[in-house]
Amino acid sequence: MAHDSAGNRKFAIVLSVFQVIFIILFGIFGRYHDDALPRSGLSHQTTTLSPQEHRGRRSADGDSEAYTWPKYAIQDYYPMFQDVHVMMFIGFGYLMTFLRKYGYSSLGINFLLAAFVIQWATLMRGFLHMEGMSFKIDLTTLLTSDFTVAAILITFGAVLGKLSPLQYLIMALIEVAVSLGNEYICVHYLKTRDIGGSIFVHIFGAYFGLAVSRMLYRWEYSVTDFNTLKFTTKTTDLFSMIGTIFLWMYWPSFNSAVAEKEFQQRAVINTYFAMASCCVVTFICSHLFHHNKFSMELVQNATLAGGVALGATADMIVQPYGALIIGAGAGILSCVGFHYINPILENKLKVHDTCGVNNLHGMPGILAALISGVVFATATPALYGDSFYDIYGKQMDTNAIQKTPLLDSSGKFVPERTPMQQAGLQMAALGATLGMAIVSGIITGLIIRMKIWDPLPGPALFDDAANFALPDPVPWEQESDIRHRLRTIGRDDEIAAAIPLTKGFPNPRDERV
Repeated sequence: MAHDSAGNRKFAIVLSVFQVIFIILFGIFGRYHDDALPRSGLSHQTTTLSPQEHRGRRSADGDSEAYTWPKYAIQDYYPMFQDVHVMMFIGFGYLMTFLRKYGYSSLGINFLLAAFVIQWATLMRGFLHMEGMSFKIDLTTLLTSDFTVAAILITFGAVLGKLSPLQYLIMALIEVAVSLGNEYICVHYLKTRDIGGSIFVHIFGAYFGLAVSRMLYRWEYSVTDFNTLKFTTKTTDLFSMIGTIFLWMYWPSFNSAVAEKEFQQRAVINTYFAMASCCVVTFICSHLFHHNKFSMELVQNATLAGGVALGATADMIVQPYGALIIGAGAGILSCVGFHYINPILENKLKVHDTCGVNNLHGMPGILAALISGVVFATATPALYGDSFYDIYGKQMDTNAIQKTPLLDSSGKFVPERTPMQQAGLQMAALGATLGMAIVSGIITGLIIRMKIWDPLPGPALFDDAANFALPDPVPWEQESDIRHRLRTIGRDDEIAAAIPLTKGFPNPRDERV
């Protein structure tokens, strides 16, 4: 049954208005970064803009030291950017194709939301980091916009199959603004470090989506007979595994893309081992939980939880064995979530989680935040050397004419924050993000369930027919008749001989065939 509003033009009009607004705002405020401008005799060997500043890791007041880039930053960052880009469009897109009748929408709406959010996130982040009356765009701008896309696609997974395209669009518009505002507050005021986005991407996206889902809960979501429209098939599971494999392979790039110096290599190594350990443990848990057989639901999702759990500390010294332990713990936690916690959320709390984002992104994200508190609390200058001050900052002498780092009696820099203070700030960011995500998700859910946004009628839930023009099915009887007529009028004797002489073909639904 097609959605009643499928024939109207409201969605196209609203999306057109937003696209025109984006073009105007980019025209007024958006500018190329110096690295992308013609040389014109200017020195492009260094820049005072670090990759971390694009995600708010450095303060905007210019106190931090300049980070020296190679002449062409694209040589260093484009491979990582492209890895993350593939994760957004192929990884997340195909991961959600497990629904029996929602494959077009899983891929298509994922494609649309990602392209929409790339533009909106670039504008929002630019407004938060204005230089005069404009903001500059370079490769790290594109990279950090993709991180925001990840948060929105995680939310998309929580409400997959339950919203109209217009509702998805309005939800993304609100979430981008709130998530970037939350990140800005946590980074600039709480000095939170979250290199892999476990807090700002995974936790926010998951619990914002779950809060929206709770506000939109309908009895149809859990009707036993209606579930046949949602259950997977062997084909949809195989397509979903394409997304899983892409995400699993490229997750080290996601966790390390904006890291600096030796931090980046450490993030790749740590994530690599956490993902491997998580995959192995997921297969073990799946075998134990499902009567000595493997569950594709767990294989598709829980195998990725290690990358989430390590995200907040991916660039820290946790040692390879520590990464293996974190990955294993995340795999166990995610499997337990799918097997035991999902039914409680749906049946007791009325929170329907289509893709299980609580188990893949939410709980592993919380685990990552808690681990970051321990890791940051136990760091020492002896362990990290000079990079200790890249993590905790250098306390500045505010009485000097020009601000300079303070030194202690032994001639070492005085850190801006102690390890215990940093650990406390990590926990504060966890609480703030959870609170912001849940409250804003509730408000967003109340907004988008209004009739003006064309909510889906019950029979259109989890069905591509509500939003996509589907190919006409060809019944086997019709195909048989067509092939028979082709044989009778065919001029190619060789082709005609290959077609059965008798009219009709066996019914593929006949169990005897």
